[in-house]
Amino acid sequence: MKHTIIASMVFLMGMSLLAQDKGTKDIISLSGRYGLPGEYKEIYTGEATEIGMLNALTAGFKLAPRTMFAINVNHFYFNVKDGVDMPQGIASPIIVNGIILRTGIVQQVGDAGKLNLLIAPRLMSDFKNMDGNSFQLGGVISYEKASSSDFSWGVGGIYNQELFGPYFLPIFLLNWQVSERWFIEGMIPVTFKVHFRVSEGLDVGFNHFGLTTTYALGHEDYAGDYMERFGVDLSLFARQRLFSNFYVEGMVGRTFGRSYKQYAGDQKIDFGIPLVNFGDDRVAKNVTFKDGMIFTLKLIFNLKVPD
Repeated sequence: MKHTIIASMVFLMGMSLLAQDKGTKDIISLSGRYGLPGEYKEIYTGEATEIGMLNALTAGFKLAPRTMFAINVNHFYFNVKDGVDMPQGIASPIIVNGIILRTGIVQQVGDAGKLNLLIAPRLMSDFKNMDGNSFQLGGVISYEKASSSDFSWGVGGIYNQELFGPYFLPIFLLNWQVSERWFIEGMIPVTFKVHFRVSEGLDVGFNHFGLTTTYALGHEDYAGDYMERFGVDLSLFARQRLFSNFYVEGMVGRTFGRSYKQYAGDQKIDFGIPLVNFGDDRVAKNVTFKDGMIFTLKLIFNLKVPD
């Protein structure tokens, strides 16, 4: 009974693919990030500075021997402070929050398969005069298969009704214990992480994180607009056990393609997939800033999955 309860609590799905090695899962992660000031891409002199938080909570419980109810909550916070005075009607500073819930059924299929069916409501806003545009609805479907005790893979997709229109993200799931020291995991193209075990309790490696999100703006100066954020973070990391099941992880890296673009609420596209938007004739109101170095510090509570 004790093992059943623990196994239910440590189920991980979606964005929290950040286990230390095969057989463990991150239950809670709290992180802060700081970006070095970056110059504007055009028009303005001066620099903008980005700070933020990315937090995650994962849980779940068994409904039946082969069926689990999964819960994953992510919180995003981004704050961009401008080094110049922006014109009337332009969000400055940019302060947005996102709360994404992924919850639903995980069904065992055969001896080695797993089907994930999740709904994904979101609250995406600057928390000013919130209305229906602050809420978004999406879903996740994927199939995973364990080819061996050391290798599993899967395919699927994430759909969300963004403020610019429908957006679909094909995903490839990977968990591969390459050797005793090397482990690779990911929900590609959102996350991809390569671990190298230096010693007991210490991992180093490479981390990729990339995502497109949109946030409703309710401030009276630009109410009805929305902010689209995009960025790919590539970082080197080191993860050290502090004590028991608690870890600290530091990352140093660089952003690629980072942008915060403000659009009028009626500026839409026909359909979007990663890196391609169909029917996109939108014109951003603001000027974004250049890529730069980022630093992330994360506190993690991790548990080992029982056999």
